[in-house]
Amino acid sequence: MQLPVSLRDRIAGSDRPLFGGWVCSGSPVMAEIMAGSGLDWLLIDMEHGPVGLGEVQGMLQAAAAYPVTTVVRVPANDAVWIKQVLDLGAQTIMVPMVSTAAEAEAAVAHASYPPRGHRGVGNALARSGRWNRIDGYLAKAAEHTSVIVQIETAEGIENAQAIAAVDGVDGVFVGPSDLAASMGLIGQQTHPDVVAAVRRAFAGAQAAGTPVGVNAFDPAAARDYADAGAEFVLVGADVSLVARGSERLAETFIREAGDTGRASY
Repeated sequence: MQLPVSLRDRIAGSDRPLFGGWVCSGSPVMAEIMAGSGLDWLLIDMEHGPVGLGEVQGMLQAAAAYPVTTVVRVPANDAVWIKQVLDLGAQTIMVPMVSTAAEAEAAVAHASYPPRGHRGVGNALARSGRWNRIDGYLAKAAEHTSVIVQIETAEGIENAQAIAAVDGVDGVFVGPSDLAASMGLIGQQTHPDVVAAVRRAFAGAQAAGTPVGVNAFDPAAARDYADAGAEFVLVGADVSLVARGSERLAETFIREAGDTGRASY
């Protein structure tokens, strides 16, 4: 039995940026719909969505039937959360709010077995090593696991190259929303100052030779960031797609009918 490749290896094997979508709903059905869309990768979000450990495993299993690479964003840079998510079978984790090289080193340690780190050994009991069906999983765990750290603050921008240079960091992902907030520009992800800061993070990661990605729901911004060297980009979310799609239905069938207060069939 073999495991699929992690996001690190998917990026390395691609000659173009990888485009992905969030799964924030906590629904395995939505995860499967997104997985079958043709997107390159999915981010299952535990930080802001109603997603617990059971939902994560169900969504990973639902997506496993499709040629999509899954990533799980843990709620925090925490040894227990990271251990549990990896044991569920996540091969790539994203760690939010990493602003210093020391925080990046901690994330790598949480995700690594001794002697590199302190991840607890439970592969015989968990989906990570397919209940001891993956030969040599413990010795080769680092080959199956990618650690992506998320830069989301002005401090992180200034430390981007040092963060990206940490041994064991497989990618840096910039979050413009929290970055804008930290710069006093909350809600203004495409403000020129925010875009300039994102590009400084790109430059730092690229100088360290580490893949860099970004969140960009605005199509023009996503294309611009891809042109600037982003190798993995999130371009939409399940909940946002449903929200905007349902609003378009209301616009088409209710407001055009005069919004009389009764349904028209």
